[in-house]
Amino acid sequence: MKIRTLGQSGLDVSAIGLGCMGMSWAYGPSDRDACLKLLRDAVDLGVTFFDTAEVYGPYVNEELVGEALKAVRNQVVIATKFGFAMGQQPGSLTGVNSRPDHIREVVDASLKRLRTDHIDLLYQHRVDPDVPIEDVAGMVGDLIQAGKVRHFGLSEASAATIRKAHAVQPVAAVQSEYSLWTRDPETQILPTLEELGIGFVPYSPLGRGFLTGTLKDAALDPGDYRNTSPRFTGDAKAQNTRAVDALTDLAKAKGVTPAQLALAWLLAQKPWIVPIPGTRHLDRLKENIASANVTLSATDLSEIEAVIAETGFAGARYTEAGMAMLNR
Repeated sequence: MKIRTLGQSGLDVSAIGLGCMGMSWAYGPSDRDACLKLLRDAVDLGVTFFDTAEVYGPYVNEELVGEALKAVRNQVVIATKFGFAMGQQPGSLTGVNSRPDHIREVVDASLKRLRTDHIDLLYQHRVDPDVPIEDVAGMVGDLIQAGKVRHFGLSEASAATIRKAHAVQPVAAVQSEYSLWTRDPETQILPTLEELGIGFVPYSPLGRGFLTGTLKDAALDPGDYRNTSPRFTGDAKAQNTRAVDALTDLAKAKGVTPAQLALAWLLAQKPWIVPIPGTRHLDRLKENIASANVTLSATDLSEIEAVIAETGFAGARYTEAGMAMLNR
């Protein structure tokens, strides 16, 4: 496995990480024992970067990751997140909460679930408009001084928010959705990160599975949140399917899978970008990891851009409520 460094943080991770959310949340029921095994297999295959959050489940995903990785804790980098407010009903969310006292409580609880004495990378999951980002950064800085956290990260934060936070506590990495069908970060976020020396971690780098070309005719589990995603329904799905079909043809011509083409494209954008595709299946894990060895030429990259320019993708990436939570 190739290694990349997240910006100037000194945090070295595998070029392909593993997003663990789908093992416990959002995509319908899963087999816990199978997911435990997959996490251990990932380590054996060279993955060192694992992404989770308290809200995934909630809580159970951190427990899963903690149990799976406890025997190899010093060999891996674990990222988790704070920032949501939990309701009284199991699994319910009532909004965001990044009050400093809440951050401290969440971190202590996450450490227990992860079975560790430190969190390698702690992200603010969503920006809280009621708490100055400087206060958030200061609290995480205190946790770093206490040894409970090693690096500070932000998720779905605007360029202005990133700058304010970084001035108080250096930001090691920013996480946002970025892929062939989500190009938003290119305008302001990537230039800001390059200027400040901050790493970038694209989540949903395979478009929640759509860019693999395997979901266009698939029946999703009733509990799968993609059933309500604007990009997976109606005319948008039809247009997106045409785009993926064209990209699939390019992948075949190069001798790679559509997933490998999408991940290799991300890796080709900047040397400090580390995507974290998720999966529950060993064959998909191996396929994703192999993308780190795929080299795209300038011609390949131009052909990909031409396909997207001609066909394009349609639909918002979240519902209106989800989009409203993004800091833009």
